[in-house]
Parts: sequence; C-alpha cells; structure tokens
Amino acid sequence: MKQKILIVDDEPEAVELVEFNLRQAGFDTTTAADGEEALKKAKAQLPALVVLDLMLPEIDGLEVCKLLRRDSSTSKIPILMLTAKAAEIDRVLGLELGADDYVTKPFSPRELILRVKKILQRGESAGDKRETMRFGDLLIDIPKHRAAWKTKSFDLTATEFKLLTVLAERAGRVQSRDALLRDVWEYDAAIDTRTVDTHMRRLREKLGPAAKHLDTVRGVGYRFVE
Repeated sequence: MKQKILIVDDEPEAVELVEFNLRQAGFDTTTAADGEEALKKAKAQLPALVVLDLMLPEIDGLEVCKLLRRDSSTSKIPILMLTAKAAEIDRVLGLELGADDYVTKPFSPRELILRVKKILQRGESAGDKRETMRFGDLLIDIPKHRAAWKTKSFDLTATEFKLLTVLAERAGRVQSRDALLRDVWEYDAAIDTRTVDTHMRRLREKLGPAAKHLDTVRGVGYRFVE
C-alpha cells in the first residue's frame, strides 16, 4: 500500500510540482491550500508525512506545526517544512516547534524526495533491531520505538527517537554535530548544525528528569552519559 503524503501549500504551481514528483517516486498524495484545511486532513487521513509550507493564509505553517504536535492523534506524523531561503529564523522556529527537517525554496525536486524518504526511513529502521537498553530508570525499547522513564512513556517523533538511540548506543563517546547529521539525518554534506542543537533542546525538554543522560561537550557535540 502506498504511503500518503499531505502537501500543504497555497501556491498551485508549487503543489503541482511537489505532487508530481512524489507520485513519480511511488507515493500517494493529498493536498491542502491553507492551515485550517491542513489540520482537518491531517487528523482525518493520518498521512505518513506532511510537506508543510510556512507561508500560508489564515493559519501559518508554524502554527500548523505547533497544533499538529500538540494533538495526540497527529503528534508523531513527520513534518518536512518548505521555507523561504532568507527566512532563517522561521527554520529555527519550525524545528523548535517539532518539524523533522526543512527544504528551502526554490528547491530541487530530487532533494525533496530524498529528504522525504530519509525521514520515513527513520521510523522504519528503528524496528529492525531487536534490543532494549536500560540506564537506571530510563528504558529505550528499539523494536517498540518506545522510550520511558519509570512507567511514563515519552511522546517522541521518529527523528527524536533515532537521535536518542544513536547517542545511547554510543554511551560515553562524544558525538560531533556533523557525525549526528550523518548518522541520524543521513546528510552526506554538512548543513546548518543548528538542526542538531534544536532537536537536542527539544529532546531534553521532552525527557524531563531523563535529560540528565544527555551531556553537552562545548565546541564539540553531545554525549550520552550513564
């Protein structure tokens, strides 16, 4: 069964371009022209991923991202933002609000498809291994894609879970931002390493007391400490 991608953009030409390339890549698609329609379709159809433009009428993309993450039924749906190249602050805000990745406009359709596939693979690859890790009260169950502190499970996106898992598997060893971009996001070339910092900040907020296991090594990167 084809995975369904929700494309949210108010520019018909952009929607047509994205939709054509996603269908060529083997995905099913559905579209929304504004934030309100996007929220309704995300809840009703539960797509595998949302391609979300930030410049939308009525409810902008950042607010849509925030509302999707707040709703338990849509909180784990991956979000790929489309942003204007100059709007750096929007990219940072989008990542902080829960987006998994971003592509800047104008974009290469080939790059967009590659990003979509890699985001979706993060959720799938987590179930390939058959192991669990426990660090005191923190449990990381890779087959079940679940992280929990004592009896409380954390509501992590596929990207956040993979970031936590990669760090935990390499406990005690410092991981540079470039290494994390390569191993979690699977980027061949270094991009803005603030992507890593933003996800780490969000991961720490969600982990609460378990965040004590995540250590920042100034000027280098991050380390999982037991």
